[in-house]
Amino acid sequence: MTDGERTATVRVATDDELVDVMRVLDGAVLEADAETVEAGLGTDSVLVAERGGHVVGALVRDDDHVEAVAVRRRHRAEGVGSALVRGALSRTGHLTAAFDPRVREFYESLGFEIRERNGRLWGEKRARD
Repeated sequence: MTDGERTATVRVATDDELVDVMRVLDGAVLEADAETVEAGLGTDSVLVAERGGHVVGALVRDDDHVEAVAVRRRHRAEGVGSALVRGALSRTGHLTAAFDPRVREFYESLGFEIRERNGRLWGEKRARD
C-alpha cells in the first residue's frame, strides 16, 4: 500500500452517514446511542475518516469529551484513529476521554495525560499553542 492509499481524510460526517458511523462503532464493540450520533451529524461533533470513498473510522464527542473513537479492523494501526483525534483536537483545543486499559497505549501515543478516575482511565490533552 502506498502512502497515498494509507492517507485518510478526516471530515465532518454528513447527515446521510449514520449507518456508516454506527457500523464502525458497532464493529469496535463500542456502545453509542444512535440518536446522539444522528444529532451530531453535520456538525463537528461527529467526524469520519474516509479512505478511497469509504468511511473507515469515526469519532463522536460531546463538547470536548471523546465519547467514542473507532477504526475498521483492517485499517487499524495505520494512523486513522490518531488522525481522528487530532482532527477533533484542532476543532476544540482540548479533549478528554475515559477509556479502559486496552487502549491506554493509543492515548499515550497522542500525548494525553492519563490518570485513574472513578475506576477508569481518564485522559486529557490540550492543543499546543
